[in-house]
Amino acid sequence: MVITFLHIISHHTKNRVLKRQTSRSGETISRVFHAVLNSILKMHSVFFKKPEPIQENATDDRWKWFKGCLGALDGTFIKVNVASSDRPRYRTRKNEIATNVLGVYTPDMQFIYVLPGWEGSAADGRVLRDAISRRNGLNVPQGCYYLCDAGYTNGEGFLAPYRGQRYHLNDWRQGHQPTTAQEYFNMKHSQARNCIEICFGILKARWAILREKSFYPVKTQCRIISVCCLLHNFIRSEMLVDPMETNFVKLDSSQVEEVNESEMIRHCEPSTAWTEWRDKLAADMFTSWLASHSLG
Repeated sequence: MVITFLHIISHHTKNRVLKRQTSRSGETISRVFHAVLNSILKMHSVFFKKPEPIQENATDDRWKWFKGCLGALDGTFIKVNVASSDRPRYRTRKNEIATNVLGVYTPDMQFIYVLPGWEGSAADGRVLRDAISRRNGLNVPQGCYYLCDAGYTNGEGFLAPYRGQRYHLNDWRQGHQPTTAQEYFNMKHSQARNCIEICFGILKARWAILREKSFYPVKTQCRIISVCCLLHNFIRSEMLVDPMETNFVKLDSSQVEEVNESEMIRHCEPSTAWTEWRDKLAADMFTSWLASHSLG
């Protein structure tokens, strides 16, 4: 049963093809597939990684400035098969029919939370607001936060880069050095948040069913997306080296302090206090960097 299920999601195999290969009826293959799918979904509380904040004594150069950070989040589009009447809502800016999936990751590239199902036309910020407002949605404890890109609001619990400044890693690979605190902050922010881009890449590279629209109803497709994320976590927790990981530098897996979940952030709104905190953090980072270069 498990082998059949893994074969389908790994190779995006149609039911009729597997029926011929295994000499089983289509009904049997479908029943087996959904049985394993539902069983893995029930393990979400075990497979999803519990977020842990970056400690004061963190030494990883990408994350050490972001004390209290739980990880990073972003949205990605995964193609889906929907009814003709629903296609306008699921159509993305690239004219693809897809669901906008919110993924939240730890620094060691394991999923904390995933929310598939939103239409491809939905803005990332709208999906995030839905995630944090749900009863069993994304939890952001007071005093902690996630890194996000400029498409999200820079507000309490969600630290976005400065708009109108260099940000992408390619901008810093031609020998260019930051000249302002905002540029340096964006560079460090991008280096840390890059883990989510790698994680999405590994996820889609491993599970072929996520690279093209599947043959299942959209509700089932969203459940498949969640299961692929859960299996991603299981693989990374069980394997010392992930064979799909080619350009990723292993992060430190030292023990960190658990998060107090007594109070959660349920709104994502811009605030003057949060902007001022970001400005102070950027200034401290830039000053420290200038000092280290002058000593060198």
